[in-house]
Amino acid sequence: METIQIRDEFIKLGQLLKLANLVESGAMAKEVIEEGLVKYNGEVETRRGKKVYPADVVEFNGESVTVTNDN
Repeated sequence: METIQIRDEFIKLGQLLKLANLVESGAMAKEVIEEGLVKYNGEVETRRGKKVYPADVVEFNGESVTVTNDN
């Protein structure tokens, strides 16, 4: 499982997918999220703007990413 460190309180789901290099662009992030291919804490998430907080887990294409905060 990969860990992504953020500076802010949260990161939006689409931004996280790009930051973790799980997708190549924002357009691709939007597409895979809307198609129901992304899981947020084990549940399918279809909102690109979903706020992802430290300790949350996002899964896509067989890869898992967890978020941590650098504070």
